[in-house]
Amino acid sequence: MISLKTLGPVAVTVDGDEAPRELLWRKNLALLLYLARSPERRRTREHLIGVFWGDKPDSSARHSLNEALRVIRKSAGDELLLSVGDQVALAPDAVQVDVDELESLLQAGDWARAVPLMQGSFLEGFAVPDSSDFEDWLAAERVAWLDRMGTGLRRYAESRLAAGDPEAAREGAVRALSLDPFSDGAVRLGMMAAAVRGERAGALAIYDAYAGRLAEDLGIEPDPETEALADRIRSEREWRLPGSSSDPDRWARRIPLAGRVSELGAVLGCMCEAFSGGSPAAVVVHGDSGSGKTRLGEEVAARARLEGAAVTYIRCVQSDRDVPWSGLAGLCRGGLLAEPGAVTAQPEALAYALSGIADPDDRLVHLAGLATAPADPAAALTGLTRAVGSKQPVLLWIDGADHLDPESASALQALLRDLSGTPCVLMVTAASYPPREELDDLRGRIGLDIAGAALTLSPLDRDGLEELVRHVLPDLDDPAVDRVTRRVLVDSAGLPLLAIELLTAVRLGLELDEVGGVWPQPFRTMEQTYPSDLPDSVVAAIRVGFRRLSRPAQVLLAAAAVLDERCETDLLSLATGLEGDELHDALDELEWNRWLVAEQRGYAFVARIVRDVVCRDMLTPGQRRRIQEAVSGA
Repeated sequence: MISLKTLGPVAVTVDGDEAPRELLWRKNLALLLYLARSPERRRTREHLIGVFWGDKPDSSARHSLNEALRVIRKSAGDELLLSVGDQVALAPDAVQVDVDELESLLQAGDWARAVPLMQGSFLEGFAVPDSSDFEDWLAAERVAWLDRMGTGLRRYAESRLAAGDPEAAREGAVRALSLDPFSDGAVRLGMMAAAVRGERAGALAIYDAYAGRLAEDLGIEPDPETEALADRIRSEREWRLPGSSSDPDRWARRIPLAGRVSELGAVLGCMCEAFSGGSPAAVVVHGDSGSGKTRLGEEVAARARLEGAAVTYIRCVQSDRDVPWSGLAGLCRGGLLAEPGAVTAQPEALAYALSGIADPDDRLVHLAGLATAPADPAAALTGLTRAVGSKQPVLLWIDGADHLDPESASALQALLRDLSGTPCVLMVTAASYPPREELDDLRGRIGLDIAGAALTLSPLDRDGLEELVRHVLPDLDDPAVDRVTRRVLVDSAGLPLLAIELLTAVRLGLELDEVGGVWPQPFRTMEQTYPSDLPDSVVAAIRVGFRRLSRPAQVLLAAAAVLDERCETDLLSLATGLEGDELHDALDELEWNRWLVAEQRGYAFVARIVRDVVCRDMLTPGQRRRIQEAVSGA
């Protein structure tokens, strides 16, 4: 069998060995390639003569054709070529061409397997200058395959972005741009993938390079959709982090949303339908602690912002249960006030939202004069969401909703009803244990009189964990990947939070064979077993990650573990003595590495299990006492 690699520099093998020199002569090889890409892999002799030897006398041209066919037969066997009357045909399955395989994969939508075949333009650098008809065919094939590969790479990037793997999505988009530097779709995909990953500067660099090419080569500007995306990315947060952005360890904990493709797709599909249809929907996500609820919510929120939606977010902690209406109040003050439509809200709604902000920034001061007597919390959030929703879609996200105050929890269904006609999604992420009657009731209404989706995040299966292993530890061979996956599956019980802690610690030097333990206890959830029953490997992993933080970040994390479940920036500064850029840089580091999450009321640990381990195992009693004294003595 002859194998032809046609994408990129041409390569030919015969039965797995190097092709004979004669077969690689330009016209011999061109004839073989042309036949392999012809309909049914056959052509008439007259047609072949016209394509390759049209400038020669008939007898000389026929001799040249016969000589080329002889070389092909000699190289791969007489059975390779068939003569049927005046036609020349390749035998079935005699020649394997990479573009045939690629075409099948593209038609099947198997983008991941198609990508490795896209190695360059069709017959890169190959030419037969004295055969103009072949050159015309070759030029058309190159254009067609550039278009097909560009489409395939964009579809691959879209699929990886939808699967929560922005790193692979960006790589696919960049490769698509290398084939078509003026592709609006590829530019936007690359920008979105970089922005979702947290690379604001990288996303804008893609845009700037594209805008420069358009101006220099075509004398035009980017289309409005691409410009609007760039504007949204400019308004995204710029992270202040130690080390270089090219440092691989910096990205170790920023990993794909492995094993959650169907769940992410369901939420994004629900969100897109609600936004485009101009009607509210609810998404309720349950799962054990550590199952990735917050991580899923982060992915959805990032996509919503880049699609032009306003996002308001709160993270509930246990003490919030005792503060009536704290949930809806937090949503009112969590970002909606800064959106363009807020100015059209009823004065009562603005009054309520502004009443909880001690020092409004410059973007909010102009709203204060519009406020009158405040509305009740539910009416205020409804009015503010409706006003903002008149200009753009809205995502309301309540994380840790198992700790939501009863008043706010009971008002969620009425909130959705009152937002009829508003492009809005209420996303609720909550632990499965202990159950909350209000959330269970909301979940039960989804699909009946409430549009939306209800999901439960189960522990990752072996395939999901293997995906994490390959991403965090890319240098492992297959046997090592299998060993690490099996060990992490045992130690983490399939919970992404613990799996990520273990894998990043292994990346940083932890030897799993040197630590042990059996966890969790049979028939008990993580909430019921931690922290004292965690395996030594998990505690060791958290310790390794803690020690890799900068010194200011360690000090801040220790204070956050000892103090309240949610700490304001001023309280953390008081407890640690950190101020200004040093304080904010350390907070950025902790948030970037997913130790802490932030909202307008302060910082909280991503997972209570990590907070408890840091407080119990990383600090001495004296250190805990001094942190508390620093606050109480001020």
